[in-house]
Amino acid sequence: MSHYTRLLLLRHGETQANREMRYIGSGTDNELSEQGFRQAELLAAALATLPVRAVYSSPLQRAHQTALPIAASHKLEVQTLQELREMHFGSWEGLTRSEVAARSEQDALHLQDWHRDPLIAPPGGESMEMVQQRVRAVVERLAQIHEQQTIVLVTHVVPIKALLCAALAAPLSTTFSLFLDPATISVIDWRQPYPIVRLFNSHAHLGWESARWMQM
Repeated sequence: MSHYTRLLLLRHGETQANREMRYIGSGTDNELSEQGFRQAELLAAALATLPVRAVYSSPLQRAHQTALPIAASHKLEVQTLQELREMHFGSWEGLTRSEVAARSEQDALHLQDWHRDPLIAPPGGESMEMVQQRVRAVVERLAQIHEQQTIVLVTHVVPIKALLCAALAAPLSTTFSLFLDPATISVIDWRQPYPIVRLFNSHAHLGWESARWMQM
């Protein structure tokens, strides 16, 4: 059996901007909502019995606040990694998709191109390709440090989707066909040459009714 590192990929808990479906990237450092803090506690309880050896987090406070109770339940410290930060949405930061499209015809066309081409970035921001390169590089490094161990990575929508695409050898445009709820769990057994996706967007610890797709 090949050696692997089990990655527990956690999207941070809810923020108010998440409820409004806004592009909130590394240029916006929102804290968790009251509901987000509750979700972080539920995540910690769900993972309490697992053999977690390290907890890593994005530097953004919504991720760090989510990571704290998880690390505490395993008597670990949260280790911050810049590579786990969310995509930077440039001048689209804080806007909804419809607000971006309504800004100008150029913005609307740029948005369409961004959905088609992972090399295209929002104005002043990062491309999907750039995000995937940085998160994949840090995961390869962590896999060497934590071979045959389980680790937690508390991060954001685009980094998690980028890693899933890498594991599935799927084009990055696939990210737009994947929906990721706040405070959910995805699992990848990271190994070479073929990672295995074990779980995606699990919110069993939060309850079915809390899933955003159940409310749409």
